[in-house]
Amino acid sequence: MRALNRWWIAVAGVCLQMALGAAYAWSVFRIPLSREFGWSVSQVTLTFTISWFFLGCSSLAGGLWMKRIGPKVVAMTAGLLWGGGVFLAGFSAHRLWLLYLTYGVIGGIGLGMGYIVPITVLVKWFPDRRGLITGIAVAGFGAGSLFSAPAAGWLMQHVGLLPTFAYLGVAYGVLAVTAGLFMQNPPEGWHPAGWTPTAKHISQRTDRDYSLGEALSTWQWWAICALMSINTMAGLSIVSQASPIFQEMGKASTATAASLVGIIAIGNGAGRIFWAWVSDLTTRKAAFFLMYLAEVVLFWSYHTIGSLPVLAVATFLVVMCYGGAYGITPAFAADYFGPRDVGSIFGLMMLPWAFASAFGPQLFAYRRQMDGNYIQGLYLIAGLMTVALLLPILVRPPRSRVAAKEQRAGGPIDVEEVID
Repeated sequence: MRALNRWWIAVAGVCLQMALGAAYAWSVFRIPLSREFGWSVSQVTLTFTISWFFLGCSSLAGGLWMKRIGPKVVAMTAGLLWGGGVFLAGFSAHRLWLLYLTYGVIGGIGLGMGYIVPITVLVKWFPDRRGLITGIAVAGFGAGSLFSAPAAGWLMQHVGLLPTFAYLGVAYGVLAVTAGLFMQNPPEGWHPAGWTPTAKHISQRTDRDYSLGEALSTWQWWAICALMSINTMAGLSIVSQASPIFQEMGKASTATAASLVGIIAIGNGAGRIFWAWVSDLTTRKAAFFLMYLAEVVLFWSYHTIGSLPVLAVATFLVVMCYGGAYGITPAFAADYFGPRDVGSIFGLMMLPWAFASAFGPQLFAYRRQMDGNYIQGLYLIAGLMTVALLLPILVRPPRSRVAAKEQRAGGPIDVEEVID
């Protein structure tokens, strides 16, 4: 297969992620569902929470299954589950449990299984641009709602609420399954023609491929997992309260706050590409340190901002950093544990992520309710991020005893061992 073909696989990977990332548009259904069936805001919102939880739980299953059967089948199955779950949600009139089962459980499992596929495939096809390519792939996930949200709004106006789920489910399924047909791993030992790892690549990558069990036995797996989870807790706390923050701290109107929420959402996708690109120029650990440092400054000073434009810029930067972790972490896992089993290794990192994504915003909202402002919640996040600055400083690639001994002695490391 020609090297140029890897770019077509990358395009397909982005399309797959965009089909899955349509799940970010759930908020457009919140008010219509409440009005038509009398469900409360919290009942409707729980559907999104369920789907996100199963996304985190099923990523590991997708990674393990992909190792046995290959990425194409997993991607196509994920597309059928996600599209099918959304389609079946169209039959949930006055049956909230069915909405939870279809969109939440079935769709969420499809999201998790599918999310892991392009990331795993592309880090193998792009050993020379691991950070950038995974950043682009996960940016596609973040950008899914840019198209699905207006499409859902138009459909609800013209065909009604429940038929909209059916139409969207078919569209998501067709796009995801078609993109899944292109998901395949490169031949064993493949690497871009004329490319060899630089000294920076060698020093920041492991000397062999680790199995999932071996990765879990290293402290580096837990460190990377903590880096991603802490960043998620911090970023989602702001994302989940963005509109009230703009209204309370920036004195914005409801309409202005809603517009600003849409604008800062762009930072989610932009941050995934930008910080992943930075990690290729520097290292994964250096990019995480810079990202954490920016967040420390932002969170310590956030409560002092009184100007709405400045508050919007600060929030945009926080959201960029939140998205950045998704761009860096898959490449981080591939660098430190090898690309062979990165699907299951990174997939398991999504499990604690699922809990962090729920715990952080809930704690932040609780502090707002108890204190009447966001100051103490912001201080908690700032303090946590300050302590966590040590993690990217301390983390280093795990290496076998032989390679570690050679590195300490200044001896050579076999370059072929780090070529994917």
